[in-house]
Amino acid sequence: MTNRYERIHDLLEAAFAPVTLEIVDESAKHASHAARNGLEAGETHYRVLMVSQALAGQSRVARSRAVHDALADEFKSGLHALSLTLRTPEETQG
Repeated sequence: MTNRYERIHDLLEAAFAPVTLEIVDESAKHASHAARNGLEAGETHYRVLMVSQALAGQSRVARSRAVHDALADEFKSGLHALSLTLRTPEETQG
């Protein structure tokens, strides 16, 4: 059985073939927030940096929606929040 971090990683890899994918579990910073909302203390809040050519031509909102769509089942099973930084390879070059 995989944990949420691994599932998020695998889902984003499959959907976007990113050249860069960094996922940080920030759930510990939000433990009291999760408890107030009846969520488990862990695996609820993540920060994601993803660089992918698949994001080209999409607005910031469309990119965010695409990631949320790819992770829809995770949101249904307890994922509460994502902080997203989504760029194309061209956008990361100086």
